[in-house]
Amino acid sequence: MRAINFLIIFLFCAALVLFSLENTDPATIKFVKGVDIQAPLCIELIGAMGLGAILAWIFGILSWFQRFLESRKTTREIRERENRIQALEKDLEQYKAELQEQQQALSSATEATEVTDTQPKVIAKS
Repeated sequence: MRAINFLIIFLFCAALVLFSLENTDPATIKFVKGVDIQAPLCIELIGAMGLGAILAWIFGILSWFQRFLESRKTTREIRERENRIQALEKDLEQYKAELQEQQQALSSATEATEVTDTQPKVIAKS
């Protein structure tokens, strides 16, 4: 991949040099009324390309920063949800333990009443 990148950069620079050699005629750029700059066409176009590259780089950094902030927000939300899930799982385990204790208490109470119900009743006669 580095070789391909080097080849692309080399071809771009070679084309830029050939373009500069062919376009040496002076041209005038008018920024605002009364401000004129006269320079060879190749310099003006290379300057415009450089300015475009700088602006593309700045917008790329801004775009990366926005994605970074969004990913931080998403990561924070995921972490909060995972913490909430862990808390809910802990609560669920506590409720299961309480339910099991109540079922055991209920079954022991039921067994105790069954034992007292099966004993013979003594009826006292007077």
